[in-house]
Amino acid sequence: MIEFVSADWLADRHDEVQVVDVRDDWEYSGIGHIPGAVSIPFDRFRAEDGDEGMLPGADVFAGLLSAAGIEPGDPIVAYDDTHGVFAARFLVTALCYGHEPLYLLDGDYSAWNREHQTTTDEPSVESTEYTVTLPETTPLVEYDTVEAAIDDPDAVLVDTRDESEFDEGHIPGAVLLNWKDLVDDESRGLRPEAELRALLDEHGITPDRRIILYCNTARRISHTYAVLLYLGYEDVDFYEGSLTEWTAAGGSIEIVE
Repeated sequence: MIEFVSADWLADRHDEVQVVDVRDDWEYSGIGHIPGAVSIPFDRFRAEDGDEGMLPGADVFAGLLSAAGIEPGDPIVAYDDTHGVFAARFLVTALCYGHEPLYLLDGDYSAWNREHQTTTDEPSVESTEYTVTLPETTPLVEYDTVEAAIDDPDAVLVDTRDESEFDEGHIPGAVLLNWKDLVDDESRGLRPEAELRALLDEHGITPDRRIILYCNTARRISHTYAVLLYLGYEDVDFYEGSLTEWTAAGGSIEIVE
């Protein structure tokens, strides 16, 4: 489970959680960060073997959390400055490696920066010996599962990229739901719940169906996945390989003329 929390919620519980900043190093140290936050930039928790966007491996992830002073079971609040999409990817990665509880700062760094103190001082961190305990199940699905869902009336494939990308080529039968449509541009946080549910219903993305999310490299679907969990959707699959894997494996593509 990944919960969205406000800056005020975080301020009230600041000493009870581990705050993770997933922006670039220069942003963390140069622009400033939430006091006490540790830096784990986005490019550190992705695979380095050419599978862009894929999970980094349990040992790599454990090493990152160990260096950040995080123990299994510590509540983690992650944030970025891009409407939460990079932070969501970190949290989905943590979820797949069995870590909970997990929280995403709604409205990203700017929500905190508007009303709360920031700093450029790095916290003193005592490293831990973090050990990953893999969960019995994860939301991750493979190529064959996605292929089978194309002809499944109870499933809906959801492309979370933008319209131009979708038009250039998407998995057959997929519906387009740009992940940014779930976010309010002004506040940089989630749109009101009623608006979210209406938008999802309009696209046929309803709780009674099996939802399978994809994008290009599993970043944008992370945010949409977190939103659907927040709204109580229970049957949501995460195609981590996304269109990068799909096309490399020879999967068919539908183009909008």
